[in-house]
Amino acid sequence: MKLLVTGANGFVGNAAARHLARSHQVQAQVRNLAQANLLSNSELPEQKILGLQADFIDFSALTHALQGCNAVLHCAARVHQVHETASDPLAAYRQVNRDASVALARAAASAGVQRFVFLSSIKVHGEFSPAGQAFRAGDVIRPADPYAVSKHEAEQGLKDIAAQTGMQVVIVRPPLVYGPGVKANFLSMMRWLQRGVPLPLGAIQNQRSLIGLANLVDLIEQCITHPNAANQTFLASDGRDVSTTGLLQAMAAALKVKPRLLPIPQALLEKSLGLLGRGGMAQRLCGNLAVDISPTRNTLGWTPPQSLEEGLQATAAHFLIHR
Repeated sequence: MKLLVTGANGFVGNAAARHLARSHQVQAQVRNLAQANLLSNSELPEQKILGLQADFIDFSALTHALQGCNAVLHCAARVHQVHETASDPLAAYRQVNRDASVALARAAASAGVQRFVFLSSIKVHGEFSPAGQAFRAGDVIRPADPYAVSKHEAEQGLKDIAAQTGMQVVIVRPPLVYGPGVKANFLSMMRWLQRGVPLPLGAIQNQRSLIGLANLVDLIEQCITHPNAANQTFLASDGRDVSTTGLLQAMAAALKVKPRLLPIPQALLEKSLGLLGRGGMAQRLCGNLAVDISPTRNTLGWTPPQSLEEGLQATAAHFLIHR
């Protein structure tokens, strides 16, 4: 099978391109050709990366890459910006995440691509799930920020193209993805734990779903190849929810350090962060975001191949080598 993977220098796209190239022909697209060696210097002797394109918004450059492709895995996106510089963030997200995705899908359909797999986000459902409940793919959509809005609108546009052209569209909505090379808040968490920083997070009793990079990549391959995946939307996770406190304890164990977690009552922590104008942080640390993957399991016959502990151990090993 011949595949095009966009965003192949990103955290998920790079891992997916490497994994898929073990058994498929992969055309890997990157936005920065200077980083192409991350793919071309693979240690896997069976890897068959066929080529690189400059920018996934430049569809003329992708026309040749789409010819003869059986499927497209679209990972390229404008992700959350810690220091937003766009004067109109929603327009900036829409340009890349919605408009470019829809245009790429139209080009793929015109080229005869049979299946288009889109990496979306659990954030289209909202920032948190109700206590005692888990998100399901058919739940009401409540995107709360420009990134999530743009992802939801992209999903709608892709479904329209599927209806108009017959190209199969598969949507994957992962929660927080961790794994070797993870950055942002997860990397900060590992640094705090490794340095022994005291954290007031020893009494959080929320439930959050995560997915390890190896599990997500394995699910993506199922979405590309499994006949039952056609025109479906799948939620993704490790299949096990964990509290913020539990995650910190498990990550510390993987790092082989003793966590310094202060048992501050959750209600007091939330109130204190709210008074400091950090309500969003309080929600991320204390809120629930649970995902029900039983439909994903049942439809695809899929089981996450890696446990939470195994995923954290792989993440910790990479961190300790490259810190």
